[in-house]
Amino acid sequence: MTIPASPQPPIGVLGAGAWGTALAQMLASDGRAVLLWAREPELVDQINTGHCNALFLPSAQLAPQVRATNALADLTACETILAVTPAQHLGAMLAALPARPRDLVLCSKGIEAGSGRLMNDVAAAAAPECDVAILSGPTFAHEVAAGLPTAVTLACSGGESQWERLAPQIARPAFRPYYSDDVTGAEIGGSVKNVLAIACGVVEGLQLGQNARAALIARGYAEMLRFGEALGARSETLAGLCGLGDLVLTCSSTSSRNFSLGKALGEGQSPAALMADRRTVAEGAHTAPVLAQLAQTRVVDMPIVAAVCRLLDGAPARAIVSELLARPLKAEQGAPA
Repeated sequence: MTIPASPQPPIGVLGAGAWGTALAQMLASDGRAVLLWAREPELVDQINTGHCNALFLPSAQLAPQVRATNALADLTACETILAVTPAQHLGAMLAALPARPRDLVLCSKGIEAGSGRLMNDVAAAAAPECDVAILSGPTFAHEVAAGLPTAVTLACSGGESQWERLAPQIARPAFRPYYSDDVTGAEIGGSVKNVLAIACGVVEGLQLGQNARAALIARGYAEMLRFGEALGARSETLAGLCGLGDLVLTCSSTSSRNFSLGKALGEGQSPAALMADRRTVAEGAHTAPVLAQLAQTRVVDMPIVAAVCRLLDGAPARAIVSELLARPLKAEQGAPA
């Protein structure tokens, strides 16, 4: 495979789903060479010859600077890689890389099932030689690919020196990263909001109204804060782009895979059928049970998360909502939800 000549090494993007493709397009918008790894050979050919990804992001016409490969060895040319593989496969993908970059930016949101590890812990175990960063915030792939204004959190485990390396590589006129060193907070915001988005989709599917959804977002945010505090995250991180900002976006639109899944559950569709029929991953469905288990272990009250787990196990949506509405009346601040 021939990579276009560039004064800088290409930026690697590991994963050619909608989000990975959108990030590749955004990074190439200033002429930077981007190497996009895709599992499917036919998708590699489509990106390289037709400059499109009809399977996962049909709305985007990709820049010629975006080149695709299905050979992990090709990514050895990249000093920076954005990992956009599903959270449950991140460890295996990193272990399969023949060489690892100096900077590894994690762009998938979730908690590893079985181990309960956050993605930065998974990456630290699989690729200890990398400086890990978390890119998270309110982002719909099709808007990023279209060049619409977007702001995100870039949380760097390597502190300000890593930020100074990464920010110029990632920032674009319409894509603005904000620095944080709270890697745990950035991860918790992105993971918990996916589960809460399923709950808000259920509200939409049941046609319970905007009041109910706003209340659910607010009480869900309280659960996010409690869980974050238990794991050492800073509340100001969760009040920012990667927490509250991402929560509001994801809980408000069918452009969110998790919201769409919840909406279908609220309309009475079977969880098993919905999960089997999905080409793209609604990560909140995988995160919910492990998040609920972590919350129980740390004695953190997360009733909405627990309710989502029951919905995914097949409990009727209206019955679950009735149980939430019947919870004891308590003070809003300083008491469990």
